[in-house]
Order: sequence, then structure tokens, then C-alpha cells
Amino acid sequence: MARIDVPEGEGPEIYRVWSLRPEMSKAVTALSDAVYNQSRLPARERECVRMRIAQINDCPI
Repeated sequence: MARIDVPEGEGPEIYRVWSLRPEMSKAVTALSDAVYNQSRLPARERECVRMRIAQINDCPI
């Protein structure tokens, strides 16, 4: 659940969030591709890193 006001509408929340700043979508897509599709880390290690970062930042996992 986002901590900002998300526009009402169809589709996943993440798409509606990025609709607020469409000029950033190309960069966000490239980052996501690099992290999830071009990573040299195995998926398990990558997810462990994500969980640890969330813990450090007091984010719910």
C-alpha cells in the first residue's frame, strides 16, 4: 500500500503511482530490468538483500 495519494482507476497500484510522473517511466523500467533480468546475483541472494535493506530502513517485509 502506497503512503501517498494514488489516483483511482484500473490496473495495479504501481502503474497508477507512476502515472503521476510518466517522464520517469523509461528510467524506472531500465532500473527494474537491470535489477531483475540482468543481475548476476541468484534470485535467493537478491531477495535476502532486499529483505535486509527493508529491515535497516524499518520497512514492513
